[in-house]
Amino acid sequence: MNGNALNQYVAEVVVSLKDTVNDPQGVTAAKSLQSIGFGGIKAIRIGKFVEVKLTAESEEAAYEFVRQMCEEMFANPVIEQYRIDLRSNSTG
Repeated sequence: MNGNALNQYVAEVVVSLKDTVNDPQGVTAAKSLQSIGFGGIKAIRIGKFVEVKLTAESEEAAYEFVRQMCEEMFANPVIEQYRIDLRSNSTG
């Protein structure tokens, strides 16, 4: 570490199947909801939500750290895509 103060961040990661990948769980959920009266559903995609609280020297460093987590653990880049929403967590 180079002596810079570490900042606190919260990353919210949403992982979902790529649009080109069939989502059988989403299809089943849509059919089930339609069968109990929830009309108008065109499609449902089911995914994962991950919240990560972390410290880093900068927002860019925090984002890169979480991006690496996504590539190596949270998502299968062959069939899944992910979105990272990062914010400063000044309250700790």
